[in-house]
Amino acid sequence: MQFHSTPTILRPRKALAAVALTALAGSILAAPPVSAAAPEGPGEGSCRTADDPSWSGWSNHEQVGQRLAQIEQTSGGRVDVEVVGHSPQSRELWAARVGTGDKVLLVTSAIHGNERTGTEALLGILKHLGSSGDAQTRRILNEITFVAMPMVNPDGGELNRRMNVRSWDETVAQFPQLAGAPRAWYHRLSGDGIDLPGYDLNRDFNPDLDYVPQAADLPGRDTDAGFFLSPESRAIRDVYVGLRAEKGAVDAYVDLHHMGPCDRLTGGEQDGRLISVSLDYPPLGVQDGAAYRPAWPALDQDKSRRYALTVANGLMAKYGNQSKLAAVGRYFHPDAREYAGQGRSAFALNGTGTVLFEVRGQQDDLGQKQHGMLVESVRTGVESLLAGLADGTVDRVDGDDFFDLPDYGWDTAAD
Repeated sequence: MQFHSTPTILRPRKALAAVALTALAGSILAAPPVSAAAPEGPGEGSCRTADDPSWSGWSNHEQVGQRLAQIEQTSGGRVDVEVVGHSPQSRELWAARVGTGDKVLLVTSAIHGNERTGTEALLGILKHLGSSGDAQTRRILNEITFVAMPMVNPDGGELNRRMNVRSWDETVAQFPQLAGAPRAWYHRLSGDGIDLPGYDLNRDFNPDLDYVPQAADLPGRDTDAGFFLSPESRAIRDVYVGLRAEKGAVDAYVDLHHMGPCDRLTGGEQDGRLISVSLDYPPLGVQDGAAYRPAWPALDQDKSRRYALTVANGLMAKYGNQSKLAAVGRYFHPDAREYAGQGRSAFALNGTGTVLFEVRGQQDDLGQKQHGMLVESVRTGVESLLAGLADGTVDRVDGDDFFDLPDYGWDTAAD
C-alpha cells in the first residue's frame, strides 16, 4: 500500500484530474492497483440499501484485539499496543503507536459504534507500517509518530449502534457533584432501536482538556462543548494530552466516520454521481470560529482545510478522477454550523489540524456490498495525510482550494 504525496499547489476543480496524475507519479511508495476481486458496490445509479442488512464481516472487539496483538508481535517491537482505558462494559480501549518522528498524527475510528470501515483500514495501515522494511517506509516512520485508536466505542460496536452504553446513574456515581442536575443534552435513554441508555460520544469533548464536569454546566446545548462524561472520550483526550506533553504538539487528528448512502455530488468532474468520501474541517460557527479565537488563539482553520485537501488529493491521485473511490466532496458545513463538543473541534481549538472523514453508507445499510472498496478509500486517505505530513506538502497546498471540491447539494438547502 502506498503513501501518496500531494501536489504543492491545488489548481481549480476543472484541473484536478491532471494534478492528481502528477501527484501519483511522485508518490512516496509505489502502490499496487486495486484488486479486481475487491467487492463492488451498487451501480452508480443506485443507492438501494439491503433488504436484510448484514453487519457480519466486520471485526468485532475481540478480533480487533487479536489482530493488534499479532501486529505488535510480528513488528519486532516497531508497533506498540497499549490499553489506554476501558469502556463502561469493561472492554479494552487500545492505542497502537508506530514511528518515532516529531510530527504526530492521531486517528480514531468507530466513535459511533456502527461506523467501522476505519477500524479495518487502521489495522491494515498498522500491519504495513509494522512489517515493511524498505527505505521509503523507514523515512515515513522517522518523520511521523502515528497513533491509531481503531475501536473507541466497543460497547456500541457490539450492539451495532451509534451510541455507547452508559446510564445517567452510572455517570452520577462517578461524578457525585452532578447529583440532581439535568442529564447532558447528548445522553439518550435508548438508541437505534435498542432500549439501553448511552451517549453520542462525538459530543462529549471540551477544549479545556482539564475540564471537570460541573452541575451548573448541564444540560448544555448542541453548540456548546461537552463534559467528558464517558470513559471513552476521556481515554481519547488522555492519549492526546500525553502525546502533546511528549512531543510538544499533536500536528493532526483524523476522525473516521460513515454518512448516508444516497448523497450525490454537485459540480466537479463527477457531478451527479454518488459521493463516496466527504471531508470537513472543524464546525465552529461563523467567520471560521472567530468567537473562539480570544480564548483559543491556536485555532487554525486553514491548516485543517489543507489537511483535508491533502486527503482528497491523495484519493484522486491514486484512483483517477472518474473512479467511485475518488468521488470526493465537502461534508455538510454551512457557515453557521457549530459543534464545539466534537473531538475534532476541541483539538483544533488547541492548535491541531483536524479532519472529518466520512464514507458513504452505514455498515448495516450496505453490508458487504462496498466493504472492500470503502475500507480501501479510508486507508488511502489516511496514508495520503501521513505522506503529506512527512514530506511537508500539507503546508504547501492552498487551504482555500478546499472549497473547490464539490459538495452534495447542501449549498442550496433551505435554512
